[in-house]
Amino acid sequence: MNEINSRRIFTFRPRYFLCTVVLFFIELVIALCLHDRIIRPYIGDLLVVILIYCFCRSFFQFPVYATALAVLLFSYAVEALQAFRLIYHIHLEHSQIANIVLGNLFEWMDVLAYTIGFVFIIFVENKRKYFNYTFR
Repeated sequence: MNEINSRRIFTFRPRYFLCTVVLFFIELVIALCLHDRIIRPYIGDLLVVILIYCFCRSFFQFPVYATALAVLLFSYAVEALQAFRLIYHIHLEHSQIANIVLGNLFEWMDVLAYTIGFVFIIFVENKRKYFNYTFR
């Protein structure tokens, strides 16, 4: 039996889930209430990487680095779709929800924000491991 089949893939980690819920509400407040030039476009993008990571870690037992990298690549893919103006090709440019979720403008600073979110995740997870703290 190979390693993937011999271990449980699904789990539930309440603390990661709590972080997911808290980050979701922070993102909601940022998306609906803030219309500035720093927090909404960049801090929001940084936090969304952490939000998706925490969501994945809430339910799946994949390794930390693999999960963080998958979330980063997913974020890059969404940003690439913005470069190809996907929202206009699927005729959702007038949908506020689609504009919030998918975005409508490619920016290299967004890619940087996603990368900083990834680095933050790895930093925190390594510190947690160093201090032998279990975040379950």
